[in-house]
Amino acid sequence: MPQNVLLIIADDLGKYINSYGCQSVTTPNLTKFTDEAVRFTHAFACTPSCSGSRSTIFTGLHTHENGQYGLAWGPHGHFQTYEHVESMPRLFNEAGYLTGVLGKVHVGPPAVYPWKWMRESESRDVAWIADQAKEFFQEAGSDAFHLTVAFHDPHRDVKSRGGFANDWKYDPRVELLDVKESQVEVPPWLTDCAETRQELVEYYKAIHRFDQGVGMVLQALADSGLADSTLVMITSDNGPPFINSKTTLYEAGIDLPLLIRRPGGPKGIVNPNMVSFTDLLPTMLDWAQIRPKMSDQDTEIHLFKASPSPRRGRSLLSILSDHTVVPSPDWQDAVFGSHTFHEFQNYWPTRIMRTRRFKYHRNIAWQLDFPFATDLYASLSFEGIRNLPPPVMLGRRPFKNYIRRSAEELYDIEADPLEVDNLVDNLEYAETLKEMRTALEKWQQTTRDLFLYRDGASIQALIRYERDGLQVPDRFDMNPEEPGTRGPLVKVCADIFENQALAT
Repeated sequence: MPQNVLLIIADDLGKYINSYGCQSVTTPNLTKFTDEAVRFTHAFACTPSCSGSRSTIFTGLHTHENGQYGLAWGPHGHFQTYEHVESMPRLFNEAGYLTGVLGKVHVGPPAVYPWKWMRESESRDVAWIADQAKEFFQEAGSDAFHLTVAFHDPHRDVKSRGGFANDWKYDPRVELLDVKESQVEVPPWLTDCAETRQELVEYYKAIHRFDQGVGMVLQALADSGLADSTLVMITSDNGPPFINSKTTLYEAGIDLPLLIRRPGGPKGIVNPNMVSFTDLLPTMLDWAQIRPKMSDQDTEIHLFKASPSPRRGRSLLSILSDHTVVPSPDWQDAVFGSHTFHEFQNYWPTRIMRTRRFKYHRNIAWQLDFPFATDLYASLSFEGIRNLPPPVMLGRRPFKNYIRRSAEELYDIEADPLEVDNLVDNLEYAETLKEMRTALEKWQQTTRDLFLYRDGASIQALIRYERDGLQVPDRFDMNPEEPGTRGPLVKVCADIFENQALAT
């Protein structure tokens, strides 16, 4: 019997479903599926943006490794995955699978993502999407398949300021939910105002439509007789499409749902182990018993050549049945994140490390104002929030602290899940800061991140001068008032951390 895979991706869903504690929204199909699956409570996207997040799922590499730094298509971005990268459809194609993608693709170029069967569409008609999935299952028959169903819901309708495509024409099978502003639940990271509630009403309707689509696709799978041989994974690309969430590496942007149903596997398990989206491709390959070679992903960028970039994640199948934390080194106790662009004009590179308790942000472009995605800037909710009497707040975060951030941020997530009390200058946490800073930079080094900076310059880009003995000041940014190389220095080399640490 073939080992099939069905991957379902929501667009901007976050944890806004019943299974993750949001009881004010209506998601009965996802609730039913959760009872049949494993629900991960600590699953994190590697980046909080559509194309980048999908690329990490499809390649097992972070965006600064695979090249998908920002949006793939449209007027505000044309970022593409490096042509040498081995992707999910390519690996499954080579194993003889019928590979397909339905709905939103939003990665490129096509040569890197060579799905055999493609129904790319911007349609929100989930009944039509389910019909296409049924057609795919019929075409697959007894052959092994991998199908990605990528819904556009509940993304904003970018042709309107506060809409979520609820006024489009739909198949009669699609139920349109009636929601009142008094019924919505304003999340703690967002500010409660009339415009926020107005948009949340429309958002709830789009979430309900997505839930219906999930139910219809799963029913099509069951009707095909293939459910008992198919691993089903359901997740979202990033957090909800509101300010203080999407395009940020704060919790609301990357802490996401992950539901996995394995035929004959555990049901109703709540799994607390930490998951990175780089773990999803290794999990699918493991289920399909595909063992790809791991040597052809040389990452050649500009004037330097990095070492091979293997897929970073680990298969989740070995911990699928666990309802307690698996200790390190048997399982990871930290995940990492990387965000550089959303749209082309949204340049703001930042990196994070998240453990069970603490979270560390390294904001490379901290001296720039944090940029807005176009649809978030134009949203009714942001207009309502920004015009509230001062001081303007985003949940508990002062708006000024959202726009202008420090070079480093450190949060105790257990005590401060909204990430508003920055502990960087708190001496009580000095050792934690040092440890996480070092661990993050070692990860940047391992993943050949061009945004590992010293003195405002990329260490990776400067490696070609290693043999000439180049040394740079041991500081994040150049000091324009004292630009000289006096004081602690770092030798530019392949391992800048072997005997060096950032001066504090």
